Amino acid sequence: MGAFVGLCLGLGLFLVWRSLTVPAPPPRDGRVTRRDRVADLLAQAGLDSVTPAGLVAACLAVGAFALSAVLLVSRSLPIAVAFAVIATWAPVTLVRFRARQRRRELRELWPEVVDNLASGVRAGLSLPEALSQLGVRGPVELRRPFQRFGEDYRATGRFFDSLDRLKAALADPVGDRIVESLRMARQVGGSDLGSLLRTLSAFLREDARTRAELETRQGWTVNAARLAVAAPWIVLGMLALRPQAVEAYNTAAGALVLAVGGAVCVVAYRLMIRIGRLPEDERVLR
Repeated sequence: MGAFVGLCLGLGLFLVWRSLTVPAPPPRDGRVTRRDRVADLLAQAGLDSVTPAGLVAACLAVGAFALSAVLLVSRSLPIAVAFAVIATWAPVTLVRFRARQRRRELRELWPEVVDNLASGVRAGLSLPEALSQLGVRGPVELRRPFQRFGEDYRATGRFFDSLDRLKAALADPVGDRIVESLRMARQVGGSDLGSLLRTLSAFLREDARTRAELETRQGWTVNAARLAVAAPWIVLGMLALRPQAVEAYNTAAGALVLAVGGAVCVVAYRLMIRIGRLPEDERVLR
């Protein structure tokens, strides 16, 4: 039974690695691949130097370490496999948490970025100059992408190509809207860009204020659900230190109890998250 459970774990980890490391075919008709979504998640978390393959490798390494450590302590393969599966997803959970936290921080900063752009346009700066100025006078958290834009534009002189690279570096729906607004203004001209940016700034401030209130009210429910899901596994970790309790899980029935319990926890947690999830902006202007 232990060898079968270990084989299932190894097969599952291989399938996760395979799904993210095999080169995907080029997207057709604007279709977004899973690799693109993982790359966006890493960019939103501020981990530009980490690739999707690197994230998968980190997951496998953490899972293997947890499997070895728990097996050494508890001498129970089913318990070790259960904690190894949990540990395998720990890097992904950490990246998602960091991405949510950074999106929350940037949500408060985007209105300032738009205001700076509007001020630069009113002062008579060209669009490349106004964007490059954000690398010096913009919010600290967003200066680096705009600094790279300025360096790229000065090196190539290709405004639209530099905009595409800026949009990829930001990997944010609001950044996509700003970039496409500037692209349209560059292509067709017009004097309405300043009023458009001021309207967008007011909208972003109102959206950030409303979402902050909703997230505050939602927070206690989500935290309670997470605690409810984690509690059984914390108890299992404490029981794993007692040889008498470990013996009950070294049987086929014990492994089945762990598998069913894990499945119930995953389904219940995902259902709670889906019910209480706030709508997130999608990157429709890639």
